[in-house]
Amino acid sequence: MIRTLPLAAMLALIASPQALAQVQAVAQPIPADGTVLDIVAEGTSTRVPDLALIQAGVVTTATTAGEAMQQNAARMTAVLGALRKAGIAERDLQTSAVNLAPQYRYQENKPPVITGYQASNQLTVRFRDVAKSGIILDALVAQGANNIAGPNLMLADEEGALDEARRGAIAKARARATLYAQAAGLKVDRILAISESGSAPLPQPVPMLMRGKAMMAEADTAIVPGEQKVTASVSVRFLLK
Repeated sequence: MIRTLPLAAMLALIASPQALAQVQAVAQPIPADGTVLDIVAEGTSTRVPDLALIQAGVVTTATTAGEAMQQNAARMTAVLGALRKAGIAERDLQTSAVNLAPQYRYQENKPPVITGYQASNQLTVRFRDVAKSGIILDALVAQGANNIAGPNLMLADEEGALDEARRGAIAKARARATLYAQAAGLKVDRILAISESGSAPLPQPVPMLMRGKAMMAEADTAIVPGEQKVTASVSVRFLLK
């Protein structure tokens, strides 16, 4: 049976958009010939990270801006050459920041005095072979990179891992609904609605590896990928009969 609102009520809703939104938000059709069951379930997928991101940069200082930039460009050229020699593809190299800033000496009751300039060039590098990360990091330092952070370990196929977790969540929700239905002497008839709140794997940051002279070129840096867990949470409404 279809019910209609009185004319006065309809006019009140039209005059009040907020009230109309509230009515629409709670208006959900619920079948009258069965029992509704809401289940929240979570699925997981565990994989070994197969992609690493690292920030590799060169910082140089000199008495003039031009000299600072020239020194920086020369060292960055060597860094890029080392990365290409190591097999890093051009698509996995991206300049993320280039900066030039004056350096000051401050004294009490005196204006600051420029003592030189600092140039920096930061590069984002993707490693598709995580096992080579340590070797490449050491090569970067040997070629003059002195501002390195990372790597952030992640999954190249995040969506595939999330889909696997989604399938697990739905299977778990259906199994749980079947259990409730059997306990109540009913059967699962069909699914009425599905909603999802999922989370892709977050990059797993490794603490900053080197800044300034903290890492020597001859260091043997080990990168251990470990595992990452991807989760997907679903809310499923079942009709039991």
